[in-house]
Amino acid sequence: MKIIVAIKQVPERDAQIIVAPDGKGVDDRDLAYTINEPDAYALEEALQLKEKNGGEVIALCAGPDRVASTLREALAKGADRAIHVNAGDLAQRDTLALAQLLADAIRPESPDLILTGLQSDDLGLGQTGVVLAELLGMPHATLIMHVEATSSGLRVKRELEDGWFQHLDMPLPALLTIQSGGNKLRYATLMGIKKAKSKPTATITASPATVPPTIELTRVYLPEKQKRTQMLTGTPAEIAVQLVEKLQSEVRVL
Repeated sequence: MKIIVAIKQVPERDAQIIVAPDGKGVDDRDLAYTINEPDAYALEEALQLKEKNGGEVIALCAGPDRVASTLREALAKGADRAIHVNAGDLAQRDTLALAQLLADAIRPESPDLILTGLQSDDLGLGQTGVVLAELLGMPHATLIMHVEATSSGLRVKRELEDGWFQHLDMPLPALLTIQSGGNKLRYATLMGIKKAKSKPTATITASPATVPPTIELTRVYLPEKQKRTQMLTGTPAEIAVQLVEKLQSEVRVL
């Protein structure tokens, strides 16, 4: 089974975020980057499928030169080879444009299975995987917690609301978006890091973005802290009535 895992490089969770001078992005000059957490679970799912059924795992990432470090991490964990779509700053491309870049890189590979994370830690749109499936004309399923190969394709476990799960049988080829927490993530071993140096990485130079994005990012800002104190007066019974009213109409927790 040939499996492609689309991963994204995002700022580390504890990185100090500074808004860029134009107010439309993040100043990335001193940021540390890592693999997107849901994509790390997608990679782990792919590696476990390979260990059980054989085949090949290919890590795919689009972005500037710095994403090579994230691809090396994927190789060190067990991916067989990597593909880097050198697309420069992805801020100029919306979800559709990014999915088109990934689709163009995936088609020549003719994979049996494509895995992505459910969403990215930075933007959290949760759209790239399903848009990519549409561009490739593949059946897809989201919120996947577990994948098992069968004689006719795949059996997947989806997470639903309120602790419910759904089990589906799917044909191959297919695309799945993986939910975080389904597996225990592995660490790259010293031997894996050494082997990663000799594993092949293909670089594809993406064509410049020519179509204006359908979504325009107009402002990026840190959460604004607000403090407001309001004193309730009256008898205990009157204060209780006022408090309940505010919890219902303003805070909306009752």
